Amino acid sequence: MTNPVLQSHIADRWFGHSPAQSLRSAINGRAVASTHAEAIDFAHALDHARRVGLPALLALDFQQRATRLRALAKFLTERKEQLYTISAHTGATRADSWIDIEGGTGTLFAYASVGSNELPSGNLMHEGPVLPLSKKGGFAATHILVPRGGVVVHINAFNFPVWGLLEKMAPSFLAGMPCIAKPATATSYLTEALVRLMVESGLLPEGSLQLVIGGTGDLLDRLQGSDMVTFTGSADTAAMLRVRPNLVRQSVPFNAEVDSLNCAMLAPDIGPDDPEFDLFVNEVAREMTVKAGQKCTAIRRAIVPRRHLDAVATRLRERLDQVVLGDPALEAVRMGALASHAQAADVAERVAALRAVASLVNDPGRMAPVGDGVAEGAFFAPMLLLCDKPFDTDTAHEVEAFGPVSTLMPYDGDIDEALALAARGRGSLVGTLVTRSPAIAAHAIPQAAAWHGRLLVLDREAAVESTGHGSPLPQLKHGGPGRAGGGEELGGLRAVTHCLQRAALQGSPTMLAAVTREHVRGAALIETKIHPFRRYFEDLQIGESLLTHRRTVSEADIVAFGGISGDYFYMHFDDIAAKESPFGKRIAHGYFVLSAAAGLFVSPAPGPVLANYGLDTLRFVKPVGIGDTIRARLTCKRKTDRQRKGPDGVGQGVVAWDVEVSNQHGELVASYDILTLVAKRS
Repeated sequence: MTNPVLQSHIADRWFGHSPAQSLRSAINGRAVASTHAEAIDFAHALDHARRVGLPALLALDFQQRATRLRALAKFLTERKEQLYTISAHTGATRADSWIDIEGGTGTLFAYASVGSNELPSGNLMHEGPVLPLSKKGGFAATHILVPRGGVVVHINAFNFPVWGLLEKMAPSFLAGMPCIAKPATATSYLTEALVRLMVESGLLPEGSLQLVIGGTGDLLDRLQGSDMVTFTGSADTAAMLRVRPNLVRQSVPFNAEVDSLNCAMLAPDIGPDDPEFDLFVNEVAREMTVKAGQKCTAIRRAIVPRRHLDAVATRLRERLDQVVLGDPALEAVRMGALASHAQAADVAERVAALRAVASLVNDPGRMAPVGDGVAEGAFFAPMLLLCDKPFDTDTAHEVEAFGPVSTLMPYDGDIDEALALAARGRGSLVGTLVTRSPAIAAHAIPQAAAWHGRLLVLDREAAVESTGHGSPLPQLKHGGPGRAGGGEELGGLRAVTHCLQRAALQGSPTMLAAVTREHVRGAALIETKIHPFRRYFEDLQIGESLLTHRRTVSEADIVAFGGISGDYFYMHFDDIAAKESPFGKRIAHGYFVLSAAAGLFVSPAPGPVLANYGLDTLRFVKPVGIGDTIRARLTCKRKTDRQRKGPDGVGQGVVAWDVEVSNQHGELVASYDILTLVAKRS
């Protein structure tokens, strides 16, 4: 039977029929697919992305693209078993594939929530605050974020063929950038299967995603200043790509996330009898064996007090001896193969370099792979090394074997010596500190943070629910300084804003409000005879405003609110102490002012406003005393259509209302935003 020829997806067509490079199963060495021989016309691919993909994406807004991401995540989740079947050829166990496949769809779900909860309707994001630039308030400034109007090229490594594409595609899709994705060739058969499902879903606008099987040719030489490149892979390749003359000349943003010598440090306060000691051992062993150590976040250097070196080595050796290596189809197998035979050869070469400065702790020869045909697989047994004098060598801090390999490094002094060893890696994606001491953590983390993109402080309390050293999360930044590439991925909304263009905006408050589609104080107001709370979502206008009647605050108000709330703070009830305070008098509770303002502007009868679910930016600006008179101005500040319906099937939108509470002198006493759900007409 002829193995399938993988196809690129270019200009919304599957392309390539003639076989080129044969791709072999990591488990048994048999051919599973081949790349295509036909050359890709990258000028055509970019033209299609700009001419078709970009307008199609921007015909949707942030909220609509978030809705598409959620639907896509659900679609892929329902068909995940198709991907699991193919993933086995990459050498991954079911647990390894779960990280890749369901970690990828989980990231889609996460970014759908980021878009829904944190991004506005439309394609412009207002990144306040508004800054007054003049005495009279007629000139102000703010910042806005808009789609770049370009194409993003995503270049991914071999170790996460699904997650690697989806974690990059999700934020750029939200930002309105069409993607051209180039997976690593060795495992591109899994990425191709993923993209076929994505195209089949019908959820991707035309031209929004293209797939490159094979090399990138002259693609990077055709990019423009509005485009972007993201890269995951080796530091050497990243260094070569980022200085391509066209990328430098056009100032094309280049975000790199590269392999690094991540570390785990066992603090000197932990001994062999502490639970944290076993937590350290388990973390190192897991990072060596999950994905056969082929994770950019894996622990490459295990830094331990010298007095506990033998105990750590013994327990790690015992753990590794229990690992069953072989065909992941077998129930007993806990560790699969490396992703390719070329990768196995590369790891062996790098281990040889490390053996020049480190000795072997365990016996990998005892760990023969089990299963039929595995003799032709890309298996590599876990190898635990010991560099006894880590300060006397650079090799152990520079050479990374991208597989199930970790090096023990002892230190003789306090935690500062461990930190010095950690810093010898010259920048990494993640580091772990295992300690019970808050004082050690408070001392060590600020120093370690200068060299690490993410830090985990692991103790018995955190371990109950910890996601572990090696797990990038969509809510947290992924990337690191120095050797780790100096880039950032993920991090929630951060990843989306990386794909947008930031611009400073100056003008009158009225003009700023018109551009940002968000009310700016000082802008022209819209005052009508209809209370804003009586308007449906579609009918409300940004800037629609209500100035309320007045209310004078009495001593009885303060006494009654204290009785209801139980708040008898001296500033509200002790006349003598209040007179000696900076305010010189008793003042009303801040939350009474809030409640009184609500009584002034709320329209009490049933209507389109369904619920108040929070306050933002609350500030009590000036005190309100007995006898002061307050009034409120309620203004429609921002509308967000989240494309959702309530239990009754009626559509809903979110409205943010700007509230200004002022006293009888016209001075602002309280300022905040109210968030409400508002019904649509149908």
